[in-house]
Amino acid sequence: MKTPAIKRLREKLAADKPIYGLWVTLESASVTEIAVALGLDWVVIDAEHGHLDWKDILEHVRATARSETVALVRVAELNIALIKRALDIGADGVVVPWVETAAQLKQALAFANYPPEGLRGIGGERATGWGQCFVSHTQEANEHVLVIPIVETVTAGRNIKELCEIEGAELFFIGPADYSSTAGYRGQWEGPGVAAQLLAIKDTIVASGRHCGIIATSEENLIERRQQGFRMLGLGTDCALLLRSLHSALGIVGQDRRILPTFQPQEGFLPALPLRQTPESSCANGSSTSDPVRLVIEGDRSIEQEDKP
Repeated sequence: MKTPAIKRLREKLAADKPIYGLWVTLESASVTEIAVALGLDWVVIDAEHGHLDWKDILEHVRATARSETVALVRVAELNIALIKRALDIGADGVVVPWVETAAQLKQALAFANYPPEGLRGIGGERATGWGQCFVSHTQEANEHVLVIPIVETVTAGRNIKELCEIEGAELFFIGPADYSSTAGYRGQWEGPGVAAQLLAIKDTIVASGRHCGIIATSEENLIERRQQGFRMLGLGTDCALLLRSLHSALGIVGQDRRILPTFQPQEGFLPALPLRQTPESSCANGSSTSDPVRLVIEGDRSIEQEDKP
């Protein structure tokens, strides 16, 4: 547990400053090292979905050692063994999915805290310096461990006031896709009416003195979510950000395709995308990057077009 990093995170939130992070789903610890090198406030290592095993999770946690990036593990379910193990390998906290009731949230907090306040057993693992830091770690762990429930069902939304009354819950995360599914709109990020419901849930959380988080779906959405009052802001998942960049680059050269469930490339290409501005290397004719032109590349052919408003 990196107590200084957790304190810094809380200080930012107390000052109403956003904290930015990355959702990690790929096995390479280099992903988390990059997040640390960029100075992100947090990473969530996803052990609910996907294929990460405990060795992968440990390597991601290790990549944040001695940094100011808080390492959180999203466990697969509300389970004392999973929460205990994530914290024992050194995570700064856990993200708990599908929390719907005050009783479940109390249970999650108990699983993450040592007795007498909780039910967490003391192990001789990384968290206690392999048994060398029993006293110092166990004396400070309960005060600093982060337990973040995900509000991702209609039932959780209805119970949000009761959830916000539970002492020890300072951060909530919202999951739009699962919430939409439970609202009857499976496969939609925010089905009809869901966006307004999620904002109302966020308002209730903020009004209670807590903070609310969400993953952005684009750069524009990131700014929108910040303006809406979300403070724990996910830049995206590692896969989503990689795909966003690949689609953008492929779109510029007219080679972009949709990914299909079969993993076979889609027949044909999507329409080429315009560059936001003309590259400097193509301005030898005297035009500047501020001129009202942009370069559109279709296959191997380049043409200049007027930049229409």
